[in-house]
Amino acid sequence: MGEEPRAKKNGSLSEALGLKPREMISLTGAGGKTTLMFRLARELFLEEKRVITTTTTKILKPSIDDSPSLFLSGDRERIREFLDSHLQQYRHITLAEEEIEKGKLRGISPELVDHLWNLYDMEALIIEADGAAGRPVKAPRKGEPVIPSCTTLVVAVLGMDGVGKEVNDQYIFQAEQVSKLTEIRKGERMTEEGMAILMTHPEGLFKGAPVSSRKIAFLNKVDILEGVAKAKRVSQLIFERRGVKIDRVVLGQLKREPPVAEVFMS
Repeated sequence: MGEEPRAKKNGSLSEALGLKPREMISLTGAGGKTTLMFRLARELFLEEKRVITTTTTKILKPSIDDSPSLFLSGDRERIREFLDSHLQQYRHITLAEEEIEKGKLRGISPELVDHLWNLYDMEALIIEADGAAGRPVKAPRKGEPVIPSCTTLVVAVLGMDGVGKEVNDQYIFQAEQVSKLTEIRKGERMTEEGMAILMTHPEGLFKGAPVSSRKIAFLNKVDILEGVAKAKRVSQLIFERRGVKIDRVVLGQLKREPPVAEVFMS
């Protein structure tokens, strides 16, 4: 075992993530990305900061509690006109191209995300950069995640309720790829080591992240039985493994208060 990573208690998402004054944040993985996006946006909104939330894939249509304003368009000029008129007024706006089946929204291109980032003086632009169909664990498909090039912070999420679940399509998104990366056979159970591998493997959850971006692992749902103990073991394994350099591991409980239980830093 290597040196124990430094830990600290922290209830604020923005402080737990070590946010700088201006951040483009791409969220990858499974087990709470959408909840994290809108909880963080709400926190920043209450601090009177300007925030845009969006996706480069698909998300569920947000409620009014999630986002005070939703604008749908794939036209760059229409989006610009809307933001010119309303970003200062609403302070938090969700952008997507259109509404599709079952109340889902199709996102905007990563190139448009980068364009808006360079055009507007906002404190945060938060992007859901891949999908997981509600599963707690995933590995990226070909072409995923879709991370804009200007991203300054990538946060990869996994749900701790995935530990112990069988590696199959019922519980795991892209179970075949998860099995390939972790060497856990389909039908066997996901392990803490497997979770750490998905975070640190070059083809894992940080695949395609800009070299200059900071990288944070977010282990969500630690409020389940033995969740904190399991997440601490995963954190230790993440810092021991070679591969993707991860700056910190956040232990989250996004459906509770406070949303962060603990933070471990390398």
